[in-house]
Amino acid sequence: MKLYYSPGACSLAPHIVACEAGIDLDLCRVDLRKKKTEDGDDFRDINPKGYVPALRIDDGEVLTEVPAVVQYLADQAPDAGLAPPAGSRERYHMQEWLNFISTEVHKSFVPLFWNGTDAEKESAREKIHQRFDFIEDKLGPDYLMGESFTAADAYLFTIASWLERQHIDTESWPRLQAYQERVRNRPGVRRALREEGLLGN
Repeated sequence: MKLYYSPGACSLAPHIVACEAGIDLDLCRVDLRKKKTEDGDDFRDINPKGYVPALRIDDGEVLTEVPAVVQYLADQAPDAGLAPPAGSRERYHMQEWLNFISTEVHKSFVPLFWNGTDAEKESAREKIHQRFDFIEDKLGPDYLMGESFTAADAYLFTIASWLERQHIDTESWPRLQAYQERVRNRPGVRRALREEGLLGN
């Protein structure tokens, strides 16, 4: 399988899931502004939406959108325990988190990364604070789903890492700070960060 990614973008989440699951991916870096892959191809020919992640499955089909891609990868290695079994109540709770992160947290950062107006950026920061206040309240001592690391944690870790990049103070979220450090120290996470050039040797 081949993952089209941009370092530190939301595509880091499926990259982490693959590393945690022991799945070796071919990686292809994408310049999101130019819509070009490192091979010189027009990325829009691979994903007409023009953004990462895109996962080319071995049969040639391309899967997009973080919640779908991370669940697909998790299901390729069920023994890794990165997603509860399909049909279980826990699976729906993981999907609940994935959708909340995707629609309410991830998308709130768009004006900050893509030249929003001052008013849009201010509104985005307010929403981000509200969403992370909620996450801070819900975080337990381990992970989003309890003691087990899941695909939803890979996504939250990725998006929460953008707080520092956008100079958003996290001091009021001590549980989140501890969570980020705990996730960052997982071997699979460190491998993904290293492969994207986001972590030294």
